[in-house]
Amino acid sequence: MSIPTPDLLSPAIQPPSAETMMANSIVTQPTALEALEHYKKKDASKVVVRFKAIGSAPIMKNNVFKATAGHKFQAVILFLRQQLGMKKEEALFTYINAAFAPAPDDTVGNLYKCFGTEGHLIVNYSNTQAWG
Repeated sequence: MSIPTPDLLSPAIQPPSAETMMANSIVTQPTALEALEHYKKKDASKVVVRFKAIGSAPIMKNNVFKATAGHKFQAVILFLRQQLGMKKEEALFTYINAAFAPAPDDTVGNLYKCFGTEGHLIVNYSNTQAWG
């Protein structure tokens, strides 16, 4: 068996020149800045959040609320604690669609886009660990 040799007649690949690299960075820089500015803007739209108790957790009289899509899920947890009259040291476990516990730094809008059902973001809550 012989090792194949490269084709010596094919043109060599030349690295881009400094001028080409500079021109490419100038062209992409404004779009990157625009994307960054768009990312920094908070989503002011509202998401319907439906709370469902699990196990021995207290049941809320009104379990449907609207949350700002740009807020972190931590804001939903704090709101839920306030509605249930829970202290900081009391355990509260939250789940999305009775499937997983979201990270507190996830945005409500992102959770809704990925896991919303029938126009609602369903948040299950419990005072004891319910799943995994």
